Amino acid sequence: MNLLVLTPEKELFNGTIKAVKVPGTTGEFEIRENHASIVSSLRKGPVKITNSSGQVETIPIKKGFIEVINNEVSILVQAEEAAE
Repeated sequence: MNLLVLTPEKELFNGTIKAVKVPGTTGEFEIRENHASIVSSLRKGPVKITNSSGQVETIPIKKGFIEVINNEVSILVQAEEAAE
């Protein structure tokens, strides 16, 4: 599964992952391989990325959107200052 995390200024992550957990506006949820297609808004909180080797990377965000289609995950965010 491929993940791309973008801010208006730059790319924060681009690579193969096992899973990503995001702070949805109605609650936290996780995307894994073969997840159903979805578009959702995101609230302030951590985006937790489990990469292909099992390591977890966290990106704090202010808000954003996630789109999942055919194991391609795109997250467009306004990142917290610490992530930039």
